[in-house]
Amino acid sequence: MTQKVIKRQEILDAFQFRRAIKSFDPSKKISEEDFNLILEAARLSPSSVGYEPWKFLIIQNQEFREKLKEITPGARGTLPTASHFVIILARTIKDTKYDSEYAKNQSLNAGLPAEMYDQIKEAYKEFQENQQNLLVNERTMLDWAGKSTYIPFANMMTVAAFLGIDSCPIEGFHYDKVQKLLEEENLLEDGHLAVSAMVAFGYREDEPKFPRVRKDMKEIVQWIN
Repeated sequence: MTQKVIKRQEILDAFQFRRAIKSFDPSKKISEEDFNLILEAARLSPSSVGYEPWKFLIIQNQEFREKLKEITPGARGTLPTASHFVIILARTIKDTKYDSEYAKNQSLNAGLPAEMYDQIKEAYKEFQENQQNLLVNERTMLDWAGKSTYIPFANMMTVAAFLGIDSCPIEGFHYDKVQKLLEEENLLEDGHLAVSAMVAFGYREDEPKFPRVRKDMKEIVQWIN
């Protein structure tokens, strides 16, 4: 298997290239090959206790995008122009609680011997109930799953940047209204899924107007030796 050696500067260049592009060139479309690679980066991403508590909706239907635009202020520029628009869903407590059928299937599909399942279930119960205090309410569990969705969220944008593809992460939406729309379209698997975040992909029409600003490394990193 041939491996490409990525140079340090190539990594930095990709991160410098990535900006939150608010509007794309609608005439430029991402190739199927490139977008499948972006999705594969999401699929291969890690998650807390290996639950993979996510699903990705690729919204290409323009009528659906118009409905979404009315309740997603943060995507008013990207929804009409993006080559691909993704809604990232997180699994709810119906799937993520330690004793759910989904959790059991995740463990068994990962190769855990069936006779060991009760043991691992108790470990997950300890993790959720006592270590992380996740079972306070359904929202606490959804927030935990949402944290995991941000791993593929970031990986998708990073892989896109390596390919010279722009992106825009989006949290500016009316949660309840988006939930209602997705429910009406039967996209939430009867309450097993909830919206977490959105991300648009395409090619920039204009260069960003403002320079990138980030804190200095010494302001955000503290070494404990």
